[in-house]
Amino acid sequence: MAENYKIIYKEGTGELVEKKSRFIAQIRPVKSEEEALAFVEETRKKYWDARHNCYAYIIKGEGATPTARCSDDGEPSQTAGKPMLDVLLGEEIRNIVVVVTRYFGGTLLGTGGLVRAYSSSTQAGIRASVIITRIRGLKLNIKTDYNGLGKVQYILGQRGIKLIDSIYTENVELSVLLPLGEVKTVEAEITEGTNGRVKMEEGDECWFAQIDGEPQIVA
Repeated sequence: MAENYKIIYKEGTGELVEKKSRFIAQIRPVKSEEEALAFVEETRKKYWDARHNCYAYIIKGEGATPTARCSDDGEPSQTAGKPMLDVLLGEEIRNIVVVVTRYFGGTLLGTGGLVRAYSSSTQAGIRASVIITRIRGLKLNIKTDYNGLGKVQYILGQRGIKLIDSIYTENVELSVLLPLGEVKTVEAEITEGTNGRVKMEEGDECWFAQIDGEPQIVA
């Protein structure tokens, strides 16, 4: 299982006008093909008078290979859905659907023009969205006395690890989120740095991300 991948945290909409044709790209996070296709239908109803509603989506799933689908929705083959999907694959974003609605402006764009328009509008939609990296990790609880607190804080600070919780009583309890690949290394550094005086407890595995510069558990 991949230890991290990018997802959409906040959806966005991008727009492009090319030779009077209007391209509206809507991005939404989804967790299944059913959700993705439901959004496609929702968009088709919203823009019922548009010439085309092309789409592409990638669903992470449980296996190593994600599920990827796309549709040209009446545009010439390989000029809409495939370029849109290529953008998503290039950005390495998962659990995402994009629908690009086209209002025809009366001028044919040609194969190359369509590919550029659908790719560019998809990119505009992504730029208007907020993307985060979903990381496989776990919560580590650290218990120390005040003598060891400074050393623990120094080690965490050197690695750029921010606290998600802290409790100060007669001792100190700190909680952090760590990628799975860093857990043993951080534990070893803390143990060595405090001469084994610190107690550490690993929580269950979870997914987390840096959101607005702060680590948070995400679904």
